[in-house]
Amino acid sequence: MSHSTDPVFDLRQGSSPLVLSLPHVGTAIPETLRPSYVARALDVEDTDWHLDRLYDFAASLGATALVPRYSRYVIDLNRPPDDTPMYPGASNTELCPTRFFNGEPLYREGAAPDAAEVERRRTRYWQPYHDALRNALQAARERHGYALLWDGHSIRSQIPWLFDGKLPDLNLGTASGASCAAGLRERLAQRMQASAFTHATDGRFKGGYITRHYGKPEQRIHAVQMEMCQSLYMQEVPPFAYLPASAANVQPLLRQMLETMLDWKPQ
Repeated sequence: MSHSTDPVFDLRQGSSPLVLSLPHVGTAIPETLRPSYVARALDVEDTDWHLDRLYDFAASLGATALVPRYSRYVIDLNRPPDDTPMYPGASNTELCPTRFFNGEPLYREGAAPDAAEVERRRTRYWQPYHDALRNALQAARERHGYALLWDGHSIRSQIPWLFDGKLPDLNLGTASGASCAAGLRERLAQRMQASAFTHATDGRFKGGYITRHYGKPEQRIHAVQMEMCQSLYMQEVPPFAYLPASAANVQPLLRQMLETMLDWKPQ
């Protein structure tokens, strides 16, 4: 497995059709930007914590993994470059988020990024990640005739500003069926149904920009998003510790779902 490093992301090259994207695991905030944020923001509480560790088994399946270094508080890699809302009518986070998940401001008074700074960050952080993701998918498709994208996310199980009540444990998103073949969506949903976890398919989370933009079944690229409750594998409150015993309960199902993707073949 080749391993390339870039200031913006870590690319772990695999040999199978599967590409694993983890756009919200980054925790770094550049030194030059840190003074703009409120002190609490530097703890990057809204990170998709530890997902690279939770999915460390993916390398044994031949998956290519793309892992960013920088926090979603710098830029959200799972938002469109023009910043159109992903969920019209609901609370949305921006390309360069200005609020915590509880709605409070991330930046000190008057220090939020202006349009020029948003564009600078898009060029510096967003574009290289997406160039690498596009290249990885194209390489997989050239090698195997098709590519599979698993966009991995996690979130606190209750965030009133973003959604009502408690989320299902596992939330599969396929852009309401548009980002992957129907047969693949059905097999993945059946995997969840056979498990002990609560689950939803295309519920509150239907897939963000990455799933919607890259998932093009007619071009033989099949993408899904998995948004899972952090309570399954970690502490949802500081210090946000990884809980290996809890993680060991959900990792077999995640592995089965990735294996289900790899066992499936497009018609």
